Parts: sequence; structure tokens; C-alpha cells
Amino acid sequence: MIHPTAVISPTAQIGSNVGIGPFTFIDDGAVIGDNTILDSHVVIGKNVRIGKNNRIYACAVIGRPPQILGFDENTKTGGLVIGDGNTIREYVTIHPSMHPGQNTVVGNQNLLMINVHLGHDCHLEDKIVISNVTQVSGHCKIETGAWLSGMVAIHQFVTVGKWCYAAGYTGINHDVPPFVIVSGHYPLEIRAINKRGLTRAGLTEDEKHAVFDAYKFIWRSDGPVLERVKELSERGDLAAPVRAMIDSLMQSSKQRFGRHLELYRD
Repeated sequence: MIHPTAVISPTAQIGSNVGIGPFTFIDDGAVIGDNTILDSHVVIGKNVRIGKNNRIYACAVIGRPPQILGFDENTKTGGLVIGDGNTIREYVTIHPSMHPGQNTVVGNQNLLMINVHLGHDCHLEDKIVISNVTQVSGHCKIETGAWLSGMVAIHQFVTVGKWCYAAGYTGINHDVPPFVIVSGHYPLEIRAINKRGLTRAGLTEDEKHAVFDAYKFIWRSDGPVLERVKELSERGDLAAPVRAMIDSLMQSSKQRFGRHLELYRD
């Protein structure tokens, strides 16, 4: 199942039942898990670790050096780890960590559509959908079940909450709490609760009602949002999804631009 025109380093580790298409290149130290299929003209960089049952389509470039102004390609970088069951479509680019000993991480069962870019030191959890031409800057975290529509642009160090939805052309420059729908740019706006995301997340009807009630209290009541978040946080009987929303908002409020990962950038 390996095409004769593929170029594979002798130090790469190839699992069982792996398909490798024409003119694909796999660099030193790369690991390709069982039942993974690489179409034609795929490039896998040094020391990239890819798990089982992944499908990587033509012309994807996975694990080449980060896009950093003045970056010397001889500089030692970190790694890139991809889990199991992911679909990575044509022309996707994913960069490894810029820090030795650290990794860019892509979890399990994610769909990255055509021309998606993931910058260095990003962390994607599981069951995420990222649509065509969406660009994710370095050091971002995207939590489980998030769905990003086409041509979304995400600033460095942003956290995108679980089971939320970003509409097409959204420019995300601060953290997004779980379960919401956002659109627009500079600033983006929280428009509603992502009903489909609540169902995909497996929430009970009581939990769904609690999320809707929290949304109305936080974003559809009078007064500053953070004050309402603090008031809600003092209640002792909050459902777990509501607590996740509150925790996200409280965390992002600790950084002046609303990106709590910026607190750890050094």
C-alpha cells in the first residue's frame, strides 16, 4: 500500500495497513499509526507522531517549521502529535511547537477542511470541526466539540470553548465561552446559545434549560457582564455546563485583552 514514488526516511516508523500515495514525503523520525492513509503529495515533517485510523488528503503539509519572522530552519523546535480518527483535508498546514520539548497537539476524531491552518503550539481537543480556509494562530486552544465555520480567523493565545459555534468570517480576538454562537469581528458578538452543540454534547434537558437561563442572565440583563457572571458564580447549585461557562468568563477577565493564555506566554 506504499506507492513506489513515495519518499520515506529510513528512521520513520510506519504502522500496519498504512496507505501512502504517490510523491508523499515522510521525514526523519516520523511515526505513522496503523490504518492511517496518506494521499498523494502529502508532506510529513520530522518527528511528527500520527496515531491510528487517520485520513490525510492530498497536498497537506504536516509538521514543517513554524512561520516565524526571521526563523532559522536549523533552530531546534518541538513536536507535533496527532491522535486517532482525524480527517485532514487538502492543503491543510499544521506546525510543530516552536519550543523544544513541547508539542502542538491535535486530539481525536477532528475534521479539518480544505486550507485550514493551525499555527505552532496550538492544542485541539476532540470532535472539532474547522471549515475551509479558517486560520488558527499560534498558542490557541480549541476545546472539544467546537465548530468553526469558513474563513474564521483566530488571534494568538485565544481559547475557544467547548461545543460553541463561530459563524463564517468571524474574527476571534478574545476567549469564547462554551456553548455559545459568535459572529462578527472587532469586536465579535455572542449571539445565542448553540442548541445543536448542546445536543451533540449529550446534555440533559435540565442542563440545557440551565444553560439558556444563564445566557439570558449574563447577556440579556442590565449591567456589566462581569458583574452578572460574579453574581451567578456565587450560587451553589449551578449545573456543570453553566459552571464551565462561568469559569471561562472569569479566566478570560484576568487578562486585559480577554485571552487568559496570554498570562502564560513567557
